[in-house]
Amino acid sequence: MQTRATGGKDLVEGGPSEEGTTLLRGGFVYSPADPFATAMVVQGDTVAWVGGEAAAASFADGVDRTVELDGALVTPAFVDAHVHATSTGLALTGLDLTGCRSLRHALDRVAAHAATHPADRVLLGHGWDETAWPEGRAPSRAELDRAADGRPLYLSRTDVHSAAVTGALAALVPGLDALPGHAPQGPLTRDAHHAVREAAYAAVTPVQRDAAQRAALAHAAAQGIGALHECAGPRISSQDDLTALLALAARGGGPRVLGYWAEPVAGPQDLERLRDLRAAGAAGDLFVDGSLGSHTACLHAPYADAPATSGVAYLDGEVIARHLLLCTQAGVQAGFHAIGDAAVDSVLAGVRAAAQALGVERVRALRHRVEHAELLSDTAVAAFAEFGLVASVQPAFDAAWGGPDGMYAQRLGAERAAALNPYAALTRAGVPLALGSDSPVTPLDPWGTVRAAAFHRTPAHRVSARAAFTAHTRGGWRAAGRDDAGVLVPGAPADYAVWQVGDLLVQAPDERVANWSTDPRSGTPGLPDLTPGADLPVALRTVVAGRVVHRRQEQPNG
Repeated sequence: MQTRATGGKDLVEGGPSEEGTTLLRGGFVYSPADPFATAMVVQGDTVAWVGGEAAAASFADGVDRTVELDGALVTPAFVDAHVHATSTGLALTGLDLTGCRSLRHALDRVAAHAATHPADRVLLGHGWDETAWPEGRAPSRAELDRAADGRPLYLSRTDVHSAAVTGALAALVPGLDALPGHAPQGPLTRDAHHAVREAAYAAVTPVQRDAAQRAALAHAAAQGIGALHECAGPRISSQDDLTALLALAARGGGPRVLGYWAEPVAGPQDLERLRDLRAAGAAGDLFVDGSLGSHTACLHAPYADAPATSGVAYLDGEVIARHLLLCTQAGVQAGFHAIGDAAVDSVLAGVRAAAQALGVERVRALRHRVEHAELLSDTAVAAFAEFGLVASVQPAFDAAWGGPDGMYAQRLGAERAAALNPYAALTRAGVPLALGSDSPVTPLDPWGTVRAAAFHRTPAHRVSARAAFTAHTRGGWRAAGRDDAGVLVPGAPADYAVWQVGDLLVQAPDERVANWSTDPRSGTPGLPDLTPGADLPVALRTVVAGRVVHRRQEQPNG
């Protein structure tokens, strides 16, 4: 892919630009305006034209620069609808236990990290998953004390709903052993986990936080992501963390960031806090329950591998209903984290109460959202559609933990696990989907996310690659109340990515649909081959508001 200046103006390769006009030609442009488009014109921060090569030639002499695509694919930039940027950056630059093959491997990695970070006040790590280890258990406090040489250490489980800690970190939280979820040697959950997480992240300096946030935004841009929904809150990060991230993003040079603040709204002071934080809504990880991996997702029936528990309910019905009522009255988007069927039903009861008090249309207009929404009954799916709720979902969860032998089946049994993440049912019912990663729970990997939705481990829950792609681009913007973005048509924001790809094709879960979609008469634009095992596209360039925020460096020969 080459860039050349025309019209007497110079363009420094790799430098962002918000001025003038750019013509991209000689590739494939994924656009509903023209399913066979090969070229696009961008004026400043806006898409000005999409069309074919013959028309593109007429623009060539009048633009400021031309990008020769050389067969590359241009798509809308992805939107990751659920991210924790600082935690993502810390995992990218620090102790990441994702992929550890055993408990011994994890402890060795902890010891190596402690040895190479002698100045860190608190050691921070993430990503262990005991269900994949031959030992079948989490690290004990005593084992971590030895590995970390007695220093304070916080290690979040892959789902970030429990953590293993050292005695030195536990000592920083007075009264920890009296909090719900405390275990002397095992992982901490519930209030005990929230307390140690707060203590651990309080040790992160502003300089460390800034470096982590920059690393997360740069990594997102390199994956073709043009916008992130930061899911912040008092139990997850801090107000300073959110405001610093929003300020960093506002300076440009990376993806856009929309910040959600997860704190129950109980009165006018809470709504005022949202305005002060410049939050997009009172939503995100407002925990109604926890996670399946940590046995804290709230279920109607007990866990198959822990029959003494059905999970944890963090919010009662009155708090949920009041939050939804006050947010709807104020015209503020509300939302919750809800994974288990009991948690989802609690949210729906609150939505119904708000609709009865204020009318269904006022509720629908705000596009209240539910994060994760994994275990849904048919009645719940219908209620999502009735009230216009957005399902903010993470297909990589199914890729990581689904299937008859996965963690979901361990926790729930194969039959109940097969009901999780019913994307096809949601799509058929007209429920808007917004796809994300919940990074660092699963990686920032948009094409992998689309693949996971299209090749769900439960075939009945699969959606077409096109539907999944739309949910990961336009769906993220619609979840934030914007219908003009996430699509390459004249007048839309110039947020796009350029991809190195192989053949383009149409993949649909139903053979009849696939056969029609590949017929030229259908006008269906193709997408890269996302069949499991196929190479995923590589982002050559990511552009946000007309500014280049990522450009892939050329690889040396050989």
